[in-house]
Amino acid sequence: MRIYRRLSARGSRWKVVAVSSALVVAVGLPIVLLGTSEANTVEPVRPDSVQPVSGALALPRIPWEGGPAYWDNFEKAQAAGWSDPNFFPIVSWFGNFSSDAEVQYDKSLGINTYSGMWEGTPYHLFADNGVFWIGGKLNDSFADDSANWVGRFLDDEVDGRFTPAQGQAHLQGIVDAIPDDGRFKYANFTQMVVSTDLDQRVAQQYVNGYTDVVSVDMYWYSIPYCDWQPYRDAYLEPVQQSNCRTASSYGKIATGLTRQDAVDGHMQPRWQWVENLNGGPSEAPPTNNINPGQLKGAVVSSIINEARGIAYFNQSLGGSCQTVNAFRQSQVTPEFCGNAQVEAVKEVNAQIHGLASVINTQSYEYSFGVELDTMLKSHDGCAYVFAMIDGSSVPGDRTFMLPSSVHGSSAAVLGEGRTLTIDSAGRFRDTFSEEYSYHVYRVKID
Repeated sequence: MRIYRRLSARGSRWKVVAVSSALVVAVGLPIVLLGTSEANTVEPVRPDSVQPVSGALALPRIPWEGGPAYWDNFEKAQAAGWSDPNFFPIVSWFGNFSSDAEVQYDKSLGINTYSGMWEGTPYHLFADNGVFWIGGKLNDSFADDSANWVGRFLDDEVDGRFTPAQGQAHLQGIVDAIPDDGRFKYANFTQMVVSTDLDQRVAQQYVNGYTDVVSVDMYWYSIPYCDWQPYRDAYLEPVQQSNCRTASSYGKIATGLTRQDAVDGHMQPRWQWVENLNGGPSEAPPTNNINPGQLKGAVVSSIINEARGIAYFNQSLGGSCQTVNAFRQSQVTPEFCGNAQVEAVKEVNAQIHGLASVINTQSYEYSFGVELDTMLKSHDGCAYVFAMIDGSSVPGDRTFMLPSSVHGSSAAVLGEGRTLTIDSAGRFRDTFSEEYSYHVYRVKID
């Protein structure tokens, strides 16, 4: 079957989605033919989950890139403090600013890094306010020794804008032209690299061949993909249509990216994109904007599934609430239609930063029970459980079974002012009222 892909992402493009030609004609969407898929010729490779037992909980560990120590490989990131266990990268895309007050407002929302920016932005606004730039040299105020310029952004969604051969040549040309200056290389791709519609050899080369940090964007809540008929589940981590427009889908994209990243045996940080409002273009069919609860759930689902950074699509080009800079408009417009979503960004980012020293540890491989999606950490004598429902189930009560190495009698529900009793068998129970609900539990390791 020939695959037609709609051009994606920021600006005038849209996220890559794969549909049949008949469906494209039926809904009247613009198409670009990139070629045929050879997805069935190469079996997707899963990361080896059998890891040595280690750590305070005496459980196997999830494969990872090394956490904060990873940034010691890059002189500029290390010098800028990215190796600090309390640092977690949270990125704004085209979050343009022109004053200290604007940068400080973004910092109050939890933003510490930018990619995409007006070319006239002076470097001192990054340095003076302790925020970071990933990209090229915007203007003459940037110098080789600019400490807050920590990374190079190679390009956006190359997999959706070029044929495979052209895209790989394009990225290689960019990499070859970049000096070895102590800055890491970062690229963002469409969801095609975690789908079966793209030849897996191509997808894995995109993910592993050019970058030190890699990300994928797929805006499940606010683009029409989940409603299309016939629905096509083309992902390495299956996404059922009945649970397509849920927070769990963001986590599945993160897991799919980890699978692709692990193929070469060398892990790198995988970041995840979440829309502030609407991820589609102005000409897209009407869809709902992401709501505040969904936004927070999408972020936490990504982190539970090992996203090592979060990036926000800070524009809304379609839907009922449009803006070219949601953060800035929320700062200056009291009646802005996206204020509730921006407040949600602030809330979930504060939780991430508050738990960064925990999140930045290596996760354990452990299942707490059915119909749960969880991440298990240990830090300073406590076990931490980040939990949501999985993508095959509906909201409601869930039972957790603690690992045998954890003997606490109660679980503190962080940020909620609740404490749950753990029974003698190591079980506790809690409620998830919405598909995007999440809880973080802390249990003292006796």
